[in-house]
Amino acid sequence: MSQDTEHRASRREFLNTSGRIAAVSALGFGAVPAVHAAESNTIKVALVGCGGRGTGAAANALSTTSGPTELVAMADVFDERLQVSLKNLAGKFGKQVNVPKDRQFLGFDAYKKAIDCLDGSGVVILATPPGFRPPHLEYAVSKGCHVFMEKAFAVDGPGIRRVLKAGEEADKKNLKIAGGLMSRHSTPLAEAVGRIHDGIMGEVITCWPYREHGPVGHKPKSADMTEMAYQIKHFHNFNWLGGSFILDWLIHNLDVCCWVKDAWPVSAQGQGGRQVRSEPDQMFDHYAVEYSFADGTRMFAQARHMANCWGFWGAVIHGAKGAAVLGEGIKDPLIYKGHKRTDDNIVWRYQPENNDPYQYEHDLLFEAIRQNKPYNETKRSAYAALVGILGRMAAESGQEITWEQALASDLVLAPGLENYTMDSTPPIVPDAQGRYPVAIPGVTKVL
Repeated sequence: MSQDTEHRASRREFLNTSGRIAAVSALGFGAVPAVHAAESNTIKVALVGCGGRGTGAAANALSTTSGPTELVAMADVFDERLQVSLKNLAGKFGKQVNVPKDRQFLGFDAYKKAIDCLDGSGVVILATPPGFRPPHLEYAVSKGCHVFMEKAFAVDGPGIRRVLKAGEEADKKNLKIAGGLMSRHSTPLAEAVGRIHDGIMGEVITCWPYREHGPVGHKPKSADMTEMAYQIKHFHNFNWLGGSFILDWLIHNLDVCCWVKDAWPVSAQGQGGRQVRSEPDQMFDHYAVEYSFADGTRMFAQARHMANCWGFWGAVIHGAKGAAVLGEGIKDPLIYKGHKRTDDNIVWRYQPENNDPYQYEHDLLFEAIRQNKPYNETKRSAYAALVGILGRMAAESGQEITWEQALASDLVLAPGLENYTMDSTPPIVPDAQGRYPVAIPGVTKVL
C-alpha cells in the first residue's frame, strides 16, 4: 500500500497517545473533574455480547472516572450467558445496572433492540464475535451512538471496508469510537514506544510479534445444540466468526509492532497448518508469516498453540543499535543497547506504577464524550485487524498477498450474515465424517 497519510497511522497519532497517557499517569485520574451520580448527565450504556470480554468491558464502562454511567440494555443470542453477565454486573455495581426483563434481548436482531434503547445517544459496547462487528457498528453509528468495539473488528476485506466507512460516518456525526486494542493505552508500553520513536535504538530494522502457548479452543457439540449455536459459542474455531488464530489472538502484538515501526505492511507471505491439531474445526495450530514494509524492513510473526512446545507471548524489536522486548504479555518492557538481551545491557525500563489499560481505554472514551473532544480509533483498529487478515490469507493460500489485495478482496466469509437466525445454516458445515473445511496452502484461493 502507499505509505501516505491515508494508509498509515501517523507518528503524531502515536506520540499524542503516549503523551496523553504519560500526562494522566503523572497527574492522576483525579485531574478529571468529579461528576456526582445525582446530576442529570448520566451516560447510558448498552451491552451487545455478554461473554467474558463483554462483561469486563461493561464493568470498565461502569467504573469510568469522568462521570456517572448506567447500564440500561443487554443483548446476546444465549439467554444463560446474558443472565450470568447481568448477575455479575448487578452484584458489583448495584443501581448502576438497570436492565429489566423488557430490556434483555435475545437473537440475531437483539443488537438493534439494545441500541434502540439508547435513544440516539449513549455508548454501545460491541463484544460479539468479530464476524458480527461490521453490521453492528454500522447500525450503532446510524443511530447516533458512541461505540466501544472489541477486537478483532472484522474477519475479511469487505468487513474491514464496512468498518472504515462506518468510522468515516461517525466523524461526520461527531461520534466517539474506541477500539479494544488496550495495549495502545498501556502506560509502560506507550513510554517504551515513545523512546524508540525518539531514537534510543536507532532505526527499527525487524519486528517479531509472538503468541506461543498451549492448545486452545475446542469442545464437542452436544446433541441438543444447533450447528449455528455451536459455532457461535466456539467462535475462535471458525474463521467466519473469529477470523483465525493469527487475527483474533495475535492482533495485539501485530498492532504493537506496527506502532513501533510507525507503518503498516505492504505485503505478506508465510505458512501455517494443522500439524498436530485433529479436532473438527477450522483452526490452524501454527503460523509463521513474514510481512514487508515499504522501506524494505520486515516483521516476522509467529503464532502457535501446541502442547509441550517453547512458549513466548510478546514482541521483540531490533534496531540499528539496540533491541527491545515489549507488547501484550510483557508487563515490564525493556530496551537494550546492542542485541544481547542481558541485564547489564538494559538502557531503559519503566519505573512508575503501571496503569490498567482495559480501564484506561474506557476512561479516555467517556472523557472525550463528556468534553466533546475528537476521539475515533476506527481506522487504526481496522488496519490492525487487516494485518492479521493479510497474514491469514498469505498462510492459507501459500501466496504473497499485498495490502491492497487484502483490502480490496471481495471474498466474504459469511455472505448474508445480517439475515441469519439461530436456525440458519452456517456458511460452513461439517461433512459426513464431521470435519469442517480447512485451508490447504497452494490450493486454497483467498482472492
